[in-house]
Amino acid sequence: MLLKLTALTIIASATSIVELDPDLHPYEPTTGVSGTVTSMGSDTMNNLMTAWGDEFARFYPAVKVEVQGKGSSTAPTALIEGQALFGPMSRRMKPSESDKFLERFGYEPELLRTGVDCLAVFVHRDCPIDELSLEQVEQVFSVTGPDMRWRDLGVTDPAWANRPIALYGRNSASGTYGYFKDLGLGGNDFKASVKEQPGSSAVVQAIAEDQYSMGYSGIGYRSPGVKALRLSVDGDESFEPSGENAYTGDYPLARFLYVYINHDPREELDPLRAEFIRVIYSREGQDAVLKYGYYPLSAELADGELERLGLLQES
Repeated sequence: MLLKLTALTIIASATSIVELDPDLHPYEPTTGVSGTVTSMGSDTMNNLMTAWGDEFARFYPAVKVEVQGKGSSTAPTALIEGQALFGPMSRRMKPSESDKFLERFGYEPELLRTGVDCLAVFVHRDCPIDELSLEQVEQVFSVTGPDMRWRDLGVTDPAWANRPIALYGRNSASGTYGYFKDLGLGGNDFKASVKEQPGSSAVVQAIAEDQYSMGYSGIGYRSPGVKALRLSVDGDESFEPSGENAYTGDYPLARFLYVYINHDPREELDPLRAEFIRVIYSREGQDAVLKYGYYPLSAELADGELERLGLLQES
């Protein structure tokens, strides 16, 4: 099922130029914050967690920040075993992962929606195609389709037409891998010819260097050497991976970026995690989302997440 992001839920008004919601609150530092912020999980969110950590350290210079981005599937285990305070994921936890957490602690892991991403299908910047349908994406990447050449996608340029499509992607530990498999490939397995890369930036770099290639990654890793394709569903209108199309749900591979924490709902959050979360949902935190190529939340959604955790401060 395609993810539909409701515009009213995410931002007050979607425009072609994404800007911060002016009602987002600036962060106001407090006292009594100490310790080490540890994060383990999504590679897609590695830059974001690092940016939030840098912002946090600016307010609290004595606090240490340690970020590891080895893939979303490492986050649940890290939280269960106490290896990390924060578990960033570019997908929701699977039932098997949340069930293990529930069995261990007696309550569900806490999910935080922290930003919006478009999972993009990238090609080399000189590629003659500009759009694909999800049905074509499935044929290109999954075992349900044959090994394909560019002519199979309608390319007539003789320099391209007979060239095989070289495929790049993420490894199975990646939430991006799982999300793309579920929504882009209809749950089918990837072709064995997909060259798995250790991270999102490696995927994009490989495509920029391989003229006849195609791959997928979060939009935040877009570079001048690649082009993000417009995508359509069932032959309908195609949409580019933009903030506007993510907010409205028109782009079919839009998704939230999540951070999970181990929080007993019967207890208050400790100051270290509470203030880090406030930074994420502050004007400064959502500005980092925008600067790293993703799409920020509305003040309404940010305040709602804070209120749910008992962290919303009266202005």
